Amino acid sequence: MTTSEMPALARRLWRAVEPIHGVAYYAPEPAEASRSLGLVGYWMGYFVGRLAPVGPLDAPAAQALSFSFAPRRVSRALPEAWAVTTPEKAVRARLDAVSAALTRAMTEVPGSSGRPPLVLGSAPAADPEPGAASDVDAAPPSVSREDLARLVELLEGAVEGCSYEGRALAAAWSGVPRPDDLEGRLWLATAVLREHRGDGHVVSVVHHGLSGLEAGVSHVATGRVTREIIQGTRGWTDEEWHGAEQRLAERGVVDGDGRITPAGRELRESVEAATDRLATGPVGRLGAEGVEEAIGLALRLGRRISDDGLFPVPNPIGVPRP
Repeated sequence: MTTSEMPALARRLWRAVEPIHGVAYYAPEPAEASRSLGLVGYWMGYFVGRLAPVGPLDAPAAQALSFSFAPRRVSRALPEAWAVTTPEKAVRARLDAVSAALTRAMTEVPGSSGRPPLVLGSAPAADPEPGAASDVDAAPPSVSREDLARLVELLEGAVEGCSYEGRALAAAWSGVPRPDDLEGRLWLATAVLREHRGDGHVVSVVHHGLSGLEAGVSHVATGRVTREIIQGTRGWTDEEWHGAEQRLAERGVVDGDGRITPAGRELRESVEAATDRLATGPVGRLGAEGVEEAIGLALRLGRRISDDGLFPVPNPIGVPRP
């Protein structure tokens, strides 16, 4: 594996593990766990569940870590949530819940639950990333306990390749003790890998002169995800959205209709390329053969998760069905 090949592998690994991590946000078990803690509404559960390893954050700190979200959406959840639960309880509840969700995904026949696949809005099919078509074609929807154990081994090995400078969320999740069960260990490894890449993405976006809102608006402008999904989930008002479109138009990133320009597409590609480069540590740790094995195993489980209605397609991240 050459250095030039590592960024593409890093992106493919992320796309493969994202649906596994996503059960924390879309499966019913984590939502039920949040309610059992006394948390009110989806978004309070979201921010507490995601940020709990960092500690009992106040609103400004939580807003800084929740880069793409409207600040008011974050401040409605934190610090109020810490009056009813603690970060330690929230982490434990999250791990127990995702373990239960993954156990069910492993044992249920996809589709047997009666839940239709989750759909958030509508969007055109995303252009395939390098290697994506062959990944999907090669992924039968079955994972044995031996496969699961091997995937855990590989992803925990990948985590050892993470660096945490400037990566607060990834560092916090890396400090969470490993659960005893394979499903919990699997999810925790995907959490560290996902936040490692996500923290790097924020670094890249800021380096390229974009705010969290402008990053979302420019993502929508590419046609790979809808405004309905991004604006709705991130909590921005129409006025804020329009203001970001105007700023991006002045920079030549979007045209008068909000569509991406050639210069804007080049900017987006540069953001994603830098994100990929910053995410190569885990790939270098595993090596090409290990990464390919992890991708194959993760895609099989991810397809089960998606087909059982536990991961929406399309989604705010732009990850396609495994």
